[in-house]
Amino acid sequence: MDLGDLLASEGIISSMKAKSKKQALQELAGRAAQITGLDERDIFDTLLQRERLGSTGLGRGIAIPHVKFPNLPDIICLFARLPEAIEFDSHDNEPVDLIFMLLAPEHAGGDHLKALARISRLVRDPKMLEALRGAVDESDLRAILTDPAASHAA
Repeated sequence: MDLGDLLASEGIISSMKAKSKKQALQELAGRAAQITGLDERDIFDTLLQRERLGSTGLGRGIAIPHVKFPNLPDIICLFARLPEAIEFDSHDNEPVDLIFMLLAPEHAGGDHLKALARISRLVRDPKMLEALRGAVDESDLRAILTDPAASHAA
């Protein structure tokens, strides 16, 4: 399972202008709805419910909001980079500027966890974070995220 296989074709936002966690989740829900055909409000509400269980802000400026839906055929990943970091209730109290969002089918228990683990390992690499933060546009971000070396490191 490579990150490139999970990353939606229109799932990269290189400069999301969200000013809050809620606004970021709303924008990601909107993009996810366009990609998946799921209802935007359902995605947003489910993301908010997940965040109430505990923040998906990992630390070091990274968040991985993740939720499951019964009518989703495959796991998809969206990625957003924010030019100005936002408060995300992260475990290290640092603001977030890189967000990976995972949407998974209800039945994708093991694969969902593997996808989360893959992204978690990927973002542990300081060079990867530097590359993501320094990328010029969506095509640069896609190249970084789908590079075979990144997939194997992840």
